Amino acid sequence: MKRILFVLFLIVTATQAQAQINELGLFVGGANYIGDIGPTTYVAPEKLALGLVYKWNRSPRHAWRASATYGRITSNDDNSDVPGRKQRGKQFENEVKEVSLGLEFNFLDFNLHEEGFKMTPYIYGGLSYFMYDENIIESNSQRAKDVDNGSGLAIPMTVGVKAHIAKNFVLGFEVGARYTFTDNLDGSNPSDNKYANLRIGNLESNDWYVFSGFTLTYTFGIKPCYCSQ
Repeated sequence: MKRILFVLFLIVTATQAQAQINELGLFVGGANYIGDIGPTTYVAPEKLALGLVYKWNRSPRHAWRASATYGRITSNDDNSDVPGRKQRGKQFENEVKEVSLGLEFNFLDFNLHEEGFKMTPYIYGGLSYFMYDENIIESNSQRAKDVDNGSGLAIPMTVGVKAHIAKNFVLGFEVGARYTFTDNLDGSNPSDNKYANLRIGNLESNDWYVFSGFTLTYTFGIKPCYCSQ
């Protein structure tokens, strides 16, 4: 996690010299997972998720965004409405450490150097790199256990709404689903072939994780000139 925060710090310091409005703040919310174990609810934050967010507002309609987020994900077949999962009774817990870079698009003009309250829905997309625990669920056990460190790429797909609530503060709420390129956040599909006999569930479908919560950012920097260069 320290390496992720260091990368985010470098991004922030490298862009502060630009004549633009910057935002730096916190993300606080919850995390959940979508995969082969437990309920199939798409947005159901269970464990705390925390993060740092930086935005460089390139225009009133779009901003370059960087973030570092930590969250825990967990699920239990006993809480599923699917009879087969309920009978199987597997469970897991994992942690996700993510750094994400991409573009945030505002549906309405969001000019931060204009006075007064303003609000806009927005979407965010880009690329995420995350670290997690490679788990397995042994045949004689119901609970996943950690056997290795894993990492991979994910595609974030985020929708939200934000408001300029005070002179230097922006409050937002967002739900961001991440499509990963692994099927083993839950221990159901170990990548190591020596655990092939322990694979369960749909082996053709990758896992997702979701961060849902609030952002509060502080705006700073030289007022921008949104005009043709």
